[in-house]
Amino acid sequence: MVRRGLVAWLPRMVLLLVVLCCMVSVLYMLACTPRGDNQQLSFPRVNSPTGKEEYQAILQEREEHHWDYINSLKRQIAELKDELQQRSEQLKNMQGHNTDSLGVVGIDQVNAEKPQKALLQFLHSQMDKAEIDTGVKLPTEYAAVPFESFTLQKVYQLEMGLTRHPEEKPVRKDKRDELTEAIELGLETLNSPASSSDPNHRTYSSSDFIEGIHRTERDKGTLYELTFKGDKGYEFKRIVLFRPFGPIMKIKNENLNMAQTLINVIVPLAKRASKFRQFMENFREMGIQQDKRIHLTVVYFGKDQMSEVKGILENTSRSANFKNYTFIQLNEEFSRGKGLDVGARFWKGSNVVLFFCDVDIYFTAEFLNTCRLNTQPGKKVFYPVLFSQYNPGLIYGHHNSIPPIEQQLVIRKETGFWRDFGFGMTCQYRSDYINIGGFDLDIKGWGGEDVHLYRKYLHSNLIVIRTPVRGLFHLWHEKHCLDELTPEQYKMCIQSKAMNEASHGQLGMLVFRREIEAHRRKQKASNKKT
Repeated sequence: MVRRGLVAWLPRMVLLLVVLCCMVSVLYMLACTPRGDNQQLSFPRVNSPTGKEEYQAILQEREEHHWDYINSLKRQIAELKDELQQRSEQLKNMQGHNTDSLGVVGIDQVNAEKPQKALLQFLHSQMDKAEIDTGVKLPTEYAAVPFESFTLQKVYQLEMGLTRHPEEKPVRKDKRDELTEAIELGLETLNSPASSSDPNHRTYSSSDFIEGIHRTERDKGTLYELTFKGDKGYEFKRIVLFRPFGPIMKIKNENLNMAQTLINVIVPLAKRASKFRQFMENFREMGIQQDKRIHLTVVYFGKDQMSEVKGILENTSRSANFKNYTFIQLNEEFSRGKGLDVGARFWKGSNVVLFFCDVDIYFTAEFLNTCRLNTQPGKKVFYPVLFSQYNPGLIYGHHNSIPPIEQQLVIRKETGFWRDFGFGMTCQYRSDYINIGGFDLDIKGWGGEDVHLYRKYLHSNLIVIRTPVRGLFHLWHEKHCLDELTPEQYKMCIQSKAMNEASHGQLGMLVFRREIEAHRRKQKASNKKT
């Protein structure tokens, strides 16, 4: 009986002991737990005798805490400035260090290479940001930083204002010295023994320099791409330099052979047979006779004047023994984007450079090489800024005094302007055009399709080369803005029409013509009285 009672009470006693242990643990925790932050920062009662003093003490404590935090930030900023200054001094010291020298590496040299390695990592990070090998996705067409092109004597620039000229000699000494330094380093690189395994390789001079492009991004540095003549007519040398807000750096030394690089010039057309005849004269001289590595694709809309256009093309083919052309006829309303897209996709050969062109464009053989040199499949597309001709009737006055077209193509402020708002003339490899998705074929008529394609490239990882070129001209022609255009297209057309007529000064002379004539009459009358 006793054993049974103990067995019955044993579980109850164990449970009671567990409950007592839990209660003791809770009481111990309550007794030993420190006061929390909320309790320490709780405001005293206003009516208590020490409430005001405690309130002021809390505010003073918080203020001291904030001042300590501010002083800590100041110390960190000062340390960052010191580190930046040290890196700048290390960069200067590195310029005198011969990286090609070989020998026994001592302990001091190993220690010196540690900060140099960190500095080189920093410079390489700057180079990675500068779109040397990979493009950067940009939000709009206005975010792209354009290149400027230059030769030994001239600079071709977009930002003119009302005082600078589209083509001019560098006026500022720092600009001249900057470009001269880049060319000299390019020549030094080409002439160094390390650049060629051939001991008898020729010495390059400034006369071998063809052209260069450069652009400065304010948070990275200045990128230079210099093109020199190669050993043969179709060969070139390219030197890529980068100045990361400090001494200029050698990036690449490339041998480029363009002998087999074919360009497919695609021209969409409807009517305008007389303009096509003028275009074919330019194409025959520059493309067929001089360049010789060119194909022409004409995409013709409708049937009006088609036989005349085909006749011009066939006559050129017979007289120049030129067979590299394609004629495509579409029975539908003219659409520039559709014509270029059909021409690009019709090509069945190997990957080719596409030059999207218009019938009122004049190009040189030099430009065709520039087109090749600034495109690279999977890496680069070329958006040249062409020079747009003003109305010759306004420039030269009377129609009888207008010179031949070749003499009109002079890059001056009075004769034309850089067409930096146009994105229609472009060079890219066919593979890049197909991969990017091509034109928006829903756009009809004039304008809009070129900007859409340009934005696609900006939103990709391809490098977009945007620079004024001296061998690509838009010939003046009277522009008609059709009523069928959308309001946005019509506005763009009118803006383009106004820009094409004459320079600021020439338009001003037309606006104030009556005042000028009245002044002449007054001067004439005044001279008669005297």
